[in-house]
Amino acid sequence: MGKLFVKKPLSILLSEASESDKGLKRTLGAGSLIALGIGAIIGAGLFVRTAAAAGQHAGPAVVFSFIIAAAGCALAGLCYAEFASMIPIAGSAYTYSYATMGEFIAWIIGWDLVLEYALGAATVAIGWAQYLNKLLEKTVGWTVPYQWCHSPFETSDAGVHGIMNIPAIFILLLLSLLLIRGIEGSAMVNNIIVIAKVAIVILIIILGWQFINPVNHTPFMIPENAGTVTMHNGTVVDYSKYGFHGISGVLRGAGVVFFAFIGFDAVSTAAQETVNPKRNMPIGILVSLFVCTALYILFSYVLTGIAPYQDFLKEGGEASVAYVIDKYMVGYGWLSTFVTVAILAGFSSVILVMLLGQTRVFYSMANDGLVPKVFADLHPKYRTPYRSQAMFFVFVSLFAAFVPDSVVGDMTSIGTLFAFVLVCLGVIVMRKTDPDLPREFKTPWVPVVPIVGTLFCVTMIFSLGWENWTRLIIWLLIGFVIYFGYSVKHSKTRKLVK
Repeated sequence: MGKLFVKKPLSILLSEASESDKGLKRTLGAGSLIALGIGAIIGAGLFVRTAAAAGQHAGPAVVFSFIIAAAGCALAGLCYAEFASMIPIAGSAYTYSYATMGEFIAWIIGWDLVLEYALGAATVAIGWAQYLNKLLEKTVGWTVPYQWCHSPFETSDAGVHGIMNIPAIFILLLLSLLLIRGIEGSAMVNNIIVIAKVAIVILIIILGWQFINPVNHTPFMIPENAGTVTMHNGTVVDYSKYGFHGISGVLRGAGVVFFAFIGFDAVSTAAQETVNPKRNMPIGILVSLFVCTALYILFSYVLTGIAPYQDFLKEGGEASVAYVIDKYMVGYGWLSTFVTVAILAGFSSVILVMLLGQTRVFYSMANDGLVPKVFADLHPKYRTPYRSQAMFFVFVSLFAAFVPDSVVGDMTSIGTLFAFVLVCLGVIVMRKTDPDLPREFKTPWVPVVPIVGTLFCVTMIFSLGWENWTRLIIWLLIGFVIYFGYSVKHSKTRKLVK
């Protein structure tokens, strides 16, 4: 039983982080890491979750929901930054957990991260396909037939059954090939995408500010007597219930918009491909989180000021931003097309970073012997885990093509929150077990910051509902079968302690 919690020696981790001709190529600076973080964060959350949280739970006070969610992420981000500066190696929370809490916990978080990265990429790819159809409709008046852009479990209002989501497979294939070609080129493409979509967000904030109607911000929180609203899908929202008005609505809204921050921790998975990671990793993590939080607050304030929050329920949540522009920003109809393009670009960069993060986690796990060696095989020319990238393309595509986004969507947040909890706790453990280890960045006010960060994340975990907990338990049981059937027999760390 003791070997379940065997820890990977820090000396081995740090030696793996050193430059090697056979290792991953170090090409990323602080600017590229910041762009990767922004690319991962700004996407579905900004354009979709803002309207969903405002319409159902928080109203204009969704601004406070973003602040609460950002505070939880920032606390975890400070802990991530300390680990990234101390253990600059691929693997993110998996690697950190292996060094602090042992192999079994590391396996759980590594397996759990598949939910965040792989299924997250599948979810966003499905959204990308939907917005591609919106763009095609706006520009050429043609759309991909329903059956070829929806899963077999979905049926249109006209009774057409979905077969498979071909556009989702297309974007996954394109970005997977880009990642196989090399992270340096991928980062350059991501930088261009980030600049474009951030420019659109700033444009909406600036142009939309003049259309803010103070009436829409009064009252700022949804009152208990706000009545009911029937959503576009027929669901009735009763604002008198707990979690749909006042402070409880703001807190529930924080759980919804938390999804908007998923991705900033993916920066840490590129530590082994970063130049001077002890300096640049904390900068990449914290600056990207700060920039996105500021944009989220301004964007949500403008959006809820232009349109009444009830409108976000009556119109499709995914099209709410374009709807607000078309209906309320007279003379700026052209901007809705640019918004759709920005959403496509935003989703693309999120998928890019998610696919990158997943293969880097399994790269570390394969080097530790916990998953087959094929996940650590590097391309002879590009020095990227190309076989792993190809296999995850197939895995993610199966979900994106044949499973509705409603099934795979919420599972991503549970994996993220578990990662945050373990990293926060890991900082406390490391301060006790290895207090003299060099730390170019130190989390302030330990153990207060990690403990509060843990409480924030645990609170949001409990807000996700039993349906997602059931899926998580099933997923973990599958992981346990693999761990006890394969990993314990091939673990390199276990062999060191024999």
